[in-house]
Formats: sequence, structure tokens, C-alpha cells
Amino acid sequence: MKRSIMFVWLIILIGAGVAPAYGHWADLAVAEITVEDASVVITLVLPTGFVAVADSDGDGWLSVDEVSAHGAELSVDLSSRIVLTGDGERSHPVIEPAESRPLASAKATPATHSTLRLVYSWPRPIRALTIRYDLFVPGISSASCLATILQGGSMRSVVFTPDQREVSLIVGDLSRWSDARGFTVLGIEHILSGYDHVLFLVSLLLVGGSLARVFKTVTAFTVAHSLTLSLGVLGLVQLPGRWVESAIALSIVYVAAENIWRADVRSKDRWWVTFVFGLVHGLGFAGILTEMALPHTALAISLASFNIGVELGQIAIVVIVFGLLHLVKTWRGEHAVRRWASVGAMSAGLIWFIQRAFLEV
Repeated sequence: MKRSIMFVWLIILIGAGVAPAYGHWADLAVAEITVEDASVVITLVLPTGFVAVADSDGDGWLSVDEVSAHGAELSVDLSSRIVLTGDGERSHPVIEPAESRPLASAKATPATHSTLRLVYSWPRPIRALTIRYDLFVPGISSASCLATILQGGSMRSVVFTPDQREVSLIVGDLSRWSDARGFTVLGIEHILSGYDHVLFLVSLLLVGGSLARVFKTVTAFTVAHSLTLSLGVLGLVQLPGRWVESAIALSIVYVAAENIWRADVRSKDRWWVTFVFGLVHGLGFAGILTEMALPHTALAISLASFNIGVELGQIAIVVIVFGLLHLVKTWRGEHAVRRWASVGAMSAGLIWFIQRAFLEV
């Protein structure tokens, strides 16, 4: 029994410790990089904590006056963390204020983020450009910067992560296929760091069942979220982020509560519940891609690669959880463990729902 109760507190603590409504924004930055012959302009939406030195009033957002007053300090700090080299010559940025929502993709910029313009220039036109992005929270593997590189009529999407900090390009030659790996990795990291998605999957699997039944349940989730992920990124289905994130939390509450109060619930009966809630989770997955101005010419590759990454991460979760539950079958208190784990999942879901629906600024 003590081991069962530990499951509850562990899951509740995880739920209470995650950022409320827009958890995926916590370690996320968005950049629009415009490349000209002899200059590069980066419009960057980043967590204000990275530039807290300029946040004089401590409100979590940099105003035009604050950026102007601390421009020199920001330039010194950011020039060592966002390094641009053109034809072997490094340029140091001039920092300018920007509108609070300058990017067409940043439709829901949270109050925890600020927007800056970094202007890099060279005395002559450049041919080879290297961009190194080192603005990550130490020790947070899920941190990322979603960047759109624009040059003339060409666009390219790039994902900077702690493992992929640098991109090189020939000015005037932007490759589309090189994006695939970055978006696959982003998809894997997105689901593994999306504790609400993980907890929903765990709650579904807690009732047990054969591998074939688990496969049917997970397939329903995959088909559903792949559908709304695609529709969301294409802009055909759009709902307010608060609604989507709150509904995801409620999906955990429903499934976990069903585990507790329905004695006859079985995994083979869950495919339709999984499908319905999978549609909601798909819109949650789409949120991170809609923050990027994905070029239509590379949209299919980016979307497919991201979805493949989500599926790979999902398979890893299912395999691990299925193995752990198989091990739990050898415990004398197996049913108590599943029940208390469901109680913990329901509690975490309720915490998230309250945070997302009522407490988010």
C-alpha cells in the first residue's frame, strides 16, 4: 500500500511543478531570420528570463524604453550567445526594440516572453553564413528555438536545440530536405517533454490488457492526433490555446476517473474514447508548429517529419509503460497500484485544468 501511495504523490508533484497553460512555451523561443546581401535581421521572441538584466520593473516583459536603456548590455550578452559569421567574419548585433507580437506565427505570445530585433551587418555582401544559437536553459534537453529563415522568395525552417546549435548555409541556396531531421527530433522531444500527453497515455494503459488491445488503443490515438495535427498546422482547424490545453487536462481526468469508478472498463472498449481525445491532443501537438511561419513548399516534409518524431516518442512511452505494468502484475497489490496511480493521474489533471482554465494570465 505504501508503494501505491508513493505513485500518487509522485504524479501529483509532477503535475504541480509543470507550467500551467502553455507549458510548451516555457523553454521555447521563436525567431524570424531575414537574410540580405550584407546584413541579417533576427526578430526574436524569447523567455524574458534570458534578458532579465533589462527588465527594470520586473514585470516579465521588456518595454521599448527598457530595451533602449539597456541596448549596450543586451548587445554584449546576446552577441556571445547568438553568433553569426559571414565569410569567416563575425558580426556583433545592434539590439533594437520590436513590437510585442511581430511574427505572424506568434499568435499567442505569453506574458513571460519579450521580443527583440538583432541586426547584424558586414561591410560587403557575404556568400557563406553560419548561425550559432546558444540561448538555452542549462540542463533542459527540451529547450528549443523555432526559426524561419527568409531570403528573397525562399524560406527554410530550422529547429535549434541543445544538440543542434548551429546551421550553415550558402546565401541564396536554402535546402528544404535538411529540415527533416530537425523536425523529427523536435517531435520526439515534444511528446517526451509534454507531461500531459504522456500522462494521458499512461492513464489509458493502466487498465491493462493484451498487447493487441494496447495496439488498437494507441492506433486510435495516432490516427486522431495525426488528423488534427495536420488540420491545425494547415490552419483549417483553429481553437484558442487555452481551450485546447484545458481540454487536454480534462481528458486525463476523464480517463483516470473511468479507471477508478468503472469496474468493467477494458482496454478493448477504449478505442473510441481514445480517438475523441486524440483529436484534442492533435491540436496541442499542432500548437508548436503553428508558432513557425512554415513555408508551403516545405510544409509536407516538416509536418511528416514532426509527426514521425511524435510517433517514435509515443512508441517508446508505450513500450516502457507496458513493460512496467507487466512487472506490476507480479506484485500482490497490483490492483491497488493501478487504482492509486489513476487517483494520482486524475489529481494531476485537475491541477492542470485549474491552472490552464482559470489561473493563466
